[in-house]
Amino acid sequence: MSNTPNRERGTDRQAHERGFSLIELLIVVAIILIVAAIAIPSLLRAKISANESSAVASLRTVTTAETTYSSSWGSGCAATLANLGGANPCGVATAASACIIDSGLSVAPFSKSGYTFVAVGNTPVLGVNNGFETNATPNVVDITGKRAFCSDQSGVLRANTTGVAIGIAPATCATLGALIIGN
Repeated sequence: MSNTPNRERGTDRQAHERGFSLIELLIVVAIILIVAAIAIPSLLRAKISANESSAVASLRTVTTAETTYSSSWGSGCAATLANLGGANPCGVATAASACIIDSGLSVAPFSKSGYTFVAVGNTPVLGVNNGFETNATPNVVDITGKRAFCSDQSGVLRANTTGVAIGIAPATCATLGALIIGN
């Protein structure tokens, strides 16, 4: 036991239990900022990667839907994304609204996961579209995505590394290299 009276010990204990010093708080804040500076760019890269994966999956869906549309309606490829889908819920399927793809892709503004989609039937022969071009372009390059993607009647997915819109004229997509999955 100590020789000091209880009253003095209580006062001494309160002096040591005041809280953190300013230096200690600044060190904690600095550590938090360093961790945030390391983590945030990684999170942004992961978000871009997820958006690009979603865009590629959506292009595959549209490419498959174009083939289904052509064989179901016997009128060639669909002229637009709206022809492949329809309002939610999709009612009776028609050539103008085939109910093949989800309304998330087939109803304006044709945007999903940071990408804008365009599909156009082309290469008409006797009024029937024998081909199509489908594009996925990032809404904001380097923020929602780094690459633009396209597909055509060949079914090959292609990418442009600049992220700018590829174009929807016949054979525009075919001028790009095939997409290597995993890049």
